[in-house]
Amino acid sequence: MNAWLGVVSGEHVRRGVSLGIAQIGHGKRAGLARMKAGDTIVYYSPAERLGDGTPLRRFTALGTVADNEIWQGDEGDFKPFRRRVHYEDTRPVDVENVKGLLKLTASRNWGYQLRRGLIPLEQADVEILRSRMT
Repeated sequence: MNAWLGVVSGEHVRRGVSLGIAQIGHGKRAGLARMKAGDTIVYYSPAERLGDGTPLRRFTALGTVADNEIWQGDEGDFKPFRRRVHYEDTRPVDVENVKGLLKLTASRNWGYQLRRGLIPLEQADVEILRSRMT
């Protein structure tokens, strides 16, 4: 199994958790297609709302991809691609509280990689985050 870090606003993560879905890259299909059933997804939220300048900088959710189906939602003019996820009962964790423990944040410019929106995550980092978030 693989693990992934999705970079999504806190507001959108909470909505996804409430719906039991993953949605990456403003609803594009490509990121979701990289995932397989049983993969872990952890969300990092740099801000509370998309376009909001107020930083949040928290790991906000953690779950397991439920199956291999990708489908397209229908929200009027917005038709995002989605996957089902079984989310664990977690609480947000500030990046500063785990920064020194994660391989993800080991390099000086670690945040630059987050611009891609979805990146592979080391299993060791998943376990650290899971222990702090649950």
